[in-house]
Amino acid sequence: MKHWIQAARLRTLPLSVSGIIVGSMYALANPTDNVLTPTEVFNWRIFGFAILTTLGLQILSNFANDYGDGMKGTDNEDRVGPKRAIQSGVISPAAMKRAIIITSLLTLLSAILLIYYAFADTNIWYSLFFLALGLLSIVSAIRYTVGNTAYGYRGYGDLFVFVFFGLVSTLGVNFLYSKQLDFVLFLPASAIGLLSVGVLNLNNMRDEASDRKSNKNTIVVKIGATKAKRYHYFLVITAMVLVLIFALLSNFHFDQYLFLLAYIPLTKHLNNVYKNQEPRLLDPELKKLALSTFALSILLALCMIYFFSDLIVNNS
Repeated sequence: MKHWIQAARLRTLPLSVSGIIVGSMYALANPTDNVLTPTEVFNWRIFGFAILTTLGLQILSNFANDYGDGMKGTDNEDRVGPKRAIQSGVISPAAMKRAIIITSLLTLLSAILLIYYAFADTNIWYSLFFLALGLLSIVSAIRYTVGNTAYGYRGYGDLFVFVFFGLVSTLGVNFLYSKQLDFVLFLPASAIGLLSVGVLNLNNMRDEASDRKSNKNTIVVKIGATKAKRYHYFLVITAMVLVLIFALLSNFHFDQYLFLLAYIPLTKHLNNVYKNQEPRLLDPELKKLALSTFALSILLALCMIYFFSDLIVNNS
């Protein structure tokens, strides 16, 4: 059990639910025109199964990454960070393959229940669209490193993370509640996506040497370490700016800028990356950036609910 928990990479899980938290709390704070109260737009079943589905996708991605990199020989003695399960031999490739299949099925079941509680039999087209999106998410999580055409080996991993753990996670779950698309939500959704890409970029900066030897052509391998640092600054700083613009456009009061507290560890993180001269020493920064992103999502969610607290109290 210990080895399976390690293979699931628990430190990545808080990051994966950040978009769900922001999208859900935005729905609670912003009841739609055709809904009378916030409690009618927010559904705990949708929230719970959205969390389970996202965690399933993250764990599936981690299992598939372990399997794909292990079978390709990318996880070798040159790799930095915790040893992977197949690399160290504590889990066999056959067992990991079974785990990928089981996790895929459980994630699909969770997604189906999520869609049912969101739409029931009221809108078949929405249901079919989200079912297709769920299937695409599962396939994409696996194909990141598995197979001869794994897109993670061609530099497309950043795009996958931005789309699915930023836009789809945040905007998708909000649509499940509200049945509409609120364009201002693109700002925090993009911010969470960029910060999630930042975690992947750190991982790729750390593993640049071993990835280059294994022909894993991540963006870092393609552009080099110096430009990868600049790219990282762009990801994190742009995310911080987007959240601030979101607060301004949402007319947050002065005391609703509590989320700025999360900018402190983010700024310290950028300083650590700036000073770093040895990519192998970036490993602790992955956890710091992931937890900072999670903290930002929690604080932003609290700010949104507090900002609209009068509406919630008056209409409940």
